[in-house]
Amino acid sequence: MSIVFITGGARSGKSRFAEKLAREAGIRVVYIATAQALDEEMAHRISIHRQRRPETWKTIEEPLHLSKVLSEICGDADFSKYDAVLVDCMALFTSNWICSAEIEGIEQQESLRKALLQEIENAISAARVLEKKVIIVSNEVGMGLVPEYPLGRIYRDLLGEINQMLAAAADEVYFLVSGIPMKLK
Repeated sequence: MSIVFITGGARSGKSRFAEKLAREAGIRVVYIATAQALDEEMAHRISIHRQRRPETWKTIEEPLHLSKVLSEICGDADFSKYDAVLVDCMALFTSNWICSAEIEGIEQQESLRKALLQEIENAISAARVLEKKVIIVSNEVGMGLVPEYPLGRIYRDLLGEINQMLAAAADEVYFLVSGIPMKLK
């Protein structure tokens, strides 16, 4: 049906807006969560997100293999009863990839970059096959300072590139500022 990409700064209202769009698509939503509860604070954040989701939503927790999950949804006969797919969020997804890899040198960084961008291409392809609204959330990272450390620059650059790919592939793009959505595309 369509791909909707939502971006904005931290705590700008992206997830709430994405959830609103998902509810407008129908009562049954597949929610793909990329966050991992690696510490108490993140576990609390995940708990808050879970509490906001209606019981009619199916949650799939997947920190690394988004394209696989989207492809499995395509082949799942039970999926026909769902109205939309919500992926929250690409910022954590990217962080998960970086933290799971050995990236000591430029060659390893480039290898990670190629693998991650291929994963995103595969996820976009799978999303296009779905006959449902696919809503993807990500943080905007290009409006701040240049990170002081190499790992921060790698993260910012990768997520920026992923955001560009998703925005280009999307039918609709929204930028959130202080809870206010601005339609860009």
